[in-house]
Amino acid sequence: MHIAHFTNTYKPNINGVVRSVSTFRDALVDKGHQVFVFAQETRDYEDSEPFIFRYPGFEVPRYDYSIVMPVSPFVDWVLPALKLDVIHSNHAILLGQIAVDRAEKYNVPVVFTFHSRHTAYSAYIPFSQAFFQGIIVDWLAKYIERCQHVITPSDSIRQMLTEYGGITQRITTVPTGIAMTPFRRADGRDIRQKYNLSMARVLVSTFRHSMEKNWKVLFTAVAEVMSQMDNVWLLQIGDGPQHDDLVQFTRELGIEERVIFAGLLPFEEIPHYLKAADLFCFASVAETQGLVSMEALAAGLPVVAVRASGTKDVVDDNVNGLLTENDSHALAKAILRLLQDSDLRTRLRAGALEKAMSFDIRLLADKMISVYEQAIEDKRANRTVRIDRELLKETRRQLGLSLANG
Repeated sequence: MHIAHFTNTYKPNINGVVRSVSTFRDALVDKGHQVFVFAQETRDYEDSEPFIFRYPGFEVPRYDYSIVMPVSPFVDWVLPALKLDVIHSNHAILLGQIAVDRAEKYNVPVVFTFHSRHTAYSAYIPFSQAFFQGIIVDWLAKYIERCQHVITPSDSIRQMLTEYGGITQRITTVPTGIAMTPFRRADGRDIRQKYNLSMARVLVSTFRHSMEKNWKVLFTAVAEVMSQMDNVWLLQIGDGPQHDDLVQFTRELGIEERVIFAGLLPFEEIPHYLKAADLFCFASVAETQGLVSMEALAAGLPVVAVRASGTKDVVDDNVNGLLTENDSHALAKAILRLLQDSDLRTRLRAGALEKAMSFDIRLLADKMISVYEQAIEDKRANRTVRIDRELLKETRRQLGLSLANG
């Protein structure tokens, strides 16, 4: 099968979308399929993978992102020669728009992965958030109706699309899979030695430094834990526009000397950092899937996290982790419980490794192929994903997201 991924972000960027495209690409190529990636141009980066086609773009300072310009005469020339069977879009704008336009031009089905809770980003908009959210909802509805299938990375997101838009057919949950071997082989001893943590209790957390990750709740909880237990450290993996705010917040909490900001890490280093910890902690309430929690489970780490969409699809309370309310004290209490109870840690570690097996990328790649085959069949029959417009209109009315042309 010849598959084209259109994505506004790819290597060397490090984020969930890149991880999804890259992981599935590797697994599908291993199974004998041909996967082409169409992404943003990058500065001072040379692709080591074959069949990566770059659109012009420019980098955004302080953000792990590049703005892609969806115009490329070369791509327009080469695309028909690839004899594509399916186009997989990872965004609804920019290259996502190119994906559906070219799919219609060449009579190819489109599969769209709903990666983000798009309305969560309205918090960055200085004018009416309700108005902006209404525009997003309307745009997404029109976009989805041009696709043959929607992929949701978690059942929570699938349920949201069903409740808000009435999508009940041509929608499938396929989480981003995990390549298990690097986690099985990983060893955290060098990381502990690097940061002089040989005798410490180590918490680890991975998230982008931005407001939707709910980091104040997490850091406040960690400060409470540190006030009650000696020799506890937080190893934080990530970066983002609010990095300086995070650093300042640790100073205000008086924990800056026990927080290690490891920064953005290459994918291959993350398993070693996770293996250096005793447990994984997380507070985001804006996840479409629990990818970082999945990686923690693959490393054999119990997860202590806020009970929220994405995370709760991955973590089973009291089986492979502990889930709490969105409250720093509740989160701190759960972290302390796990640190103080070695039997509980042992039981949850075993549960983590067992649950991680269900995220094996080889299994999920087979599921993705089944989705592609269904999309091809639906394209031949001229079927697309359908939105219940009356339900969507009512949903928007209830949420206060009014828009004249809805």
